[in-house]
Amino acid sequence: MFRTIGHTFELIKVSWGVLMKDKELIFFPIMGGIGVLILLGVFFVIGSATGTIDHFEEPTKFNATTGLEENQVVPVDIILAGATFFTAYFIVIFFNAALISAAQERLRGGDPNVSSGLSHAAKHVHTIIGWAIIAAVVALILMYLRSRSRGSMMGSIGTSLLSSGWAMITFFVVPILVTEGVGPIEAMKRSTGLFTATWGRQLTSNFGFGIIYIGVMLIAGLITGIFSAISPIIGVPIGVLVFAVGIGGVQAMEGIFKAALYDYARGEKPLEFQEADLRMAYSPRPAAAGA
Repeated sequence: MFRTIGHTFELIKVSWGVLMKDKELIFFPIMGGIGVLILLGVFFVIGSATGTIDHFEEPTKFNATTGLEENQVVPVDIILAGATFFTAYFIVIFFNAALISAAQERLRGGDPNVSSGLSHAAKHVHTIIGWAIIAAVVALILMYLRSRSRGSMMGSIGTSLLSSGWAMITFFVVPILVTEGVGPIEAMKRSTGLFTATWGRQLTSNFGFGIIYIGVMLIAGLITGIFSAISPIIGVPIGVLVFAVGIGGVQAMEGIFKAALYDYARGEKPLEFQEADLRMAYSPRPAAAGA
């Protein structure tokens, strides 16, 4: 286990090296984050005008005439919230697809840029929309199950296991969508098939990148605190910038890592990654399945 974690961190370092050669890859997660923030701003404006936000904050209201609690949430509120939720998923998945497309271009000997990544993702926008719908629906189901399991330890554990299992078996869906040109259902089947060959690496990559995410947040918080002590007007913007660049960088490395893992799981040799490291980190399928 510790050997696997060590190799995972070694490959994360290689992912950092790839990012340093194509620093523009960091813009994909940043653009995705900006897109979601703009979407939430639009939702807030529309939701405030239509009363949707008030309805969700206070879903029931006492009617003095009937003496009953009345549900304030109307179909328009549900449609607006649902459309916003789905669109947010689509934005995140689309820019993730663009990131992985650009990473794969680099790992296969090309010289990617923002335009090439976006262009490649746009060619698969119809399948990305399909996957965004499926992912959003599953997310809503998991959120519902999580809310129903509050107060129950077994229920919470079960929901967490379902959520983790879903994340792992769909780990390669986006790379498959932009590489193999199949639909979201077939991509799910293909991703599930690759799961047995890579599940150990998926677990340790989540662990490794999780530590890095925590480190970035701590550094961003420390920098924000230092500059805020001098001037809050300066500290907050600097903190936001450091946080955006830091998280964007980690997400870019994660995309590169996923692209390399996908290529190697299919029997290819991604460039930039040393064959010896890959051979030690990724066993052939039969050995991985029995590990």
